[in-house]
Amino acid sequence: MDLSAIPHLLNDRNEPKKNREKRRSRARHGQIQNSFKVTDSKDKESIQRALSRFDVNPLPKGIPSLIEPPPQIIELDWITNGIPKSMQKSVSELVCLPGEFGWLPEKRVSEIAKNIAHLSISLEQALSLRSALNQEKSVYSHGRLMGRSNELKRRYDSGQGVLSLSKKFDAPPVNTFRAILTGRGWSKNKIKETLKNPEKLNKRDRGEFKLAEENDKVSSVNQSETQSAAEIFENVLCDYFSSIGIRFRRQDELLKEQKKSEGRAVITPDLLLLDDVRINGIPCAWIDAKHFFGADLKFPKKKTQKQVDRYVNEYGHGAIVYRHGFCQSLHLNGAIQLDASPLDLKPLADFHEKNYNNNS
Repeated sequence: MDLSAIPHLLNDRNEPKKNREKRRSRARHGQIQNSFKVTDSKDKESIQRALSRFDVNPLPKGIPSLIEPPPQIIELDWITNGIPKSMQKSVSELVCLPGEFGWLPEKRVSEIAKNIAHLSISLEQALSLRSALNQEKSVYSHGRLMGRSNELKRRYDSGQGVLSLSKKFDAPPVNTFRAILTGRGWSKNKIKETLKNPEKLNKRDRGEFKLAEENDKVSSVNQSETQSAAEIFENVLCDYFSSIGIRFRRQDELLKEQKKSEGRAVITPDLLLLDDVRINGIPCAWIDAKHFFGADLKFPKKKTQKQVDRYVNEYGHGAIVYRHGFCQSLHLNGAIQLDASPLDLKPLADFHEKNYNNNS
């Protein structure tokens, strides 16, 4: 089927269910700035799969055999403001310094805010981009770091601290500490279990590991605050879709169902849409929430694309909603990129304020 003219196809396509009603839902806040162009054959295939998902036999996982009333066509305009790739590059040079992997002091945050004041990017976006850059640096430096584990052990044993070694090798402090333990001949499993129970370490190691944790936002063992914020953002997204009358199933519901029927989670997008939703003219069968900036970087793009591929194979085309926006040049096969512009983010703001007050 020729999907080169998607808007025409969507308007004239025969309804997949008898007596299906057509309903339009508009959320206008200005002009749509990221018009999606379907040029890739994979995108055309994923769109067709999304359009036919309620009619195939067997149905995709999680889609009920009976939906009452039947799925309705809901057209949704979602205004986005992507960050140009050139700006991502410029900001990257300002926010990501060698050996700087931890929470930033107020002075450094103020410095970044001043340096980006003339750019069309918020401080939150810049700091989220910094996290993505540090994560990518962590991933691609890991092999090099472990390859020098014996040297790191020698330097550590001679009295150098984890933080100074982290800065010298431009690697996250916790990963640096793991490399030191590897240099001692420890297995991955022993390292993992010990760092979960650091009281097993000797006095110096405990102190150094504590320092590493406090100065490492990237590979810290404790990611509970980040996970909690991500869950709140998912709730915010669900509240928005509920408020505009779009039906869906949530990830936890799909997870429970699949564990019961298959013994494990198989495929669980954050929102599995039960209406025929077209966002900016593109059919979307599922939505996933990402509580970070959608950077056009090799590692996060590869990681997200792998997840998108699983959803596309089952349901067809979908969408990723990035809490802190995204880079204009980022392209994912099978998913459009959206930002948080229409969402009520007050619950997230309250969460972060409470955490800040508790830690002050």
